[in-house]
Amino acid sequence: MPKILLVEDNELNRDMLSRRLVKYGYEIAIAVNGEESVRLAQELRPDLILMDMSLPVMDGWQAASQIKSDPDVRHIPIIALTAHAMGEDRQKALNAGCDEYDTKPIDLTRLLDKIRLFVNNGEAL
Repeated sequence: MPKILLVEDNELNRDMLSRRLVKYGYEIAIAVNGEESVRLAQELRPDLILMDMSLPVMDGWQAASQIKSDPDVRHIPIIALTAHAMGEDRQKALNAGCDEYDTKPIDLTRLLDKIRLFVNNGEAL
């Protein structure tokens, strides 16, 4: 079962998304701030990280950059999740080391397609 690290500080968003992803066959680990996401990425070595960019303690931009600068975990794909939907926000996420970008509110079908590209070689579970 592929493991996803969901990094989201909003409890409602976290609960809704984690329950839906479990239903689609993913194991979910949760971090509520950027600092915790860096630590859990190193400890758990998930198959994918879904990273909210507006986080307390350390924002998602910094967390993604730290994860991608660590040779032990830099291979883990990161999908940025953000309400910032401008073109420069997408580029900022990619520059921070994110491999993909998706906007909030979450379109589950679109997000699942992106997850599958990284985790399941494009195939549904």
